[in-house]
Amino acid sequence: MDLFEMNVDLFRTINDFGKEYTYLNNFFIFMAEYMVFVLAFIALIFWFTRREENRMMIISATISFILAEMMGKIAGTLHSNNQPFAELSNVNKLIEKAVDNSFPSDHTILFFAFCMTFFIYQKRWRYIWIMLALVVGISRIWVGVHYPADVIVGAIISIFSTFIASFIVSRLNIIRKLLWLYEKGEQQILPTRDKSREL
Repeated sequence: MDLFEMNVDLFRTINDFGKEYTYLNNFFIFMAEYMVFVLAFIALIFWFTRREENRMMIISATISFILAEMMGKIAGTLHSNNQPFAELSNVNKLIEKAVDNSFPSDHTILFFAFCMTFFIYQKRWRYIWIMLALVVGISRIWVGVHYPADVIVGAIISIFSTFIASFIVSRLNIIRKLLWLYEKGEQQILPTRDKSREL
């Protein structure tokens, strides 16, 4: 069995669960299509705690995502495939999606970039972030819009970019300077009583 057949067989296994366990479909539809809005809300909450560590974490996650997206676009030029519902018959397609190159999965890139960064920075509940990214990746297969290889490669790219970003962000003084300038401006608009965090 070659890699393509393994990819299709694993897709069929996961996607067919949606036909057998229909009561789980709404959960996976939410995770595949709407969890991105929850992630954005979580990132905003971390940012507006006004804690330096949380803001450095969000900056690191954003840089990780940008790096991963760039690497993902390069990977997409080396290999391409359309969504499974466009290439295979009898796919359990649960959400609407335009037909284009689905390799690698942008959703997976986004969630692993942020969730892996949260894993690195957060000491409590850190494994929940990894579980969240994994479930979102699986959900994209469950609803029929990505192959397992799309998700796996997206995850690998983001994990790699996350370690690069977390290494860079913690060592670049210019990032802290830019954050300090931002916080000075923010203080003028949304003043706080405690100014002890200003550099």
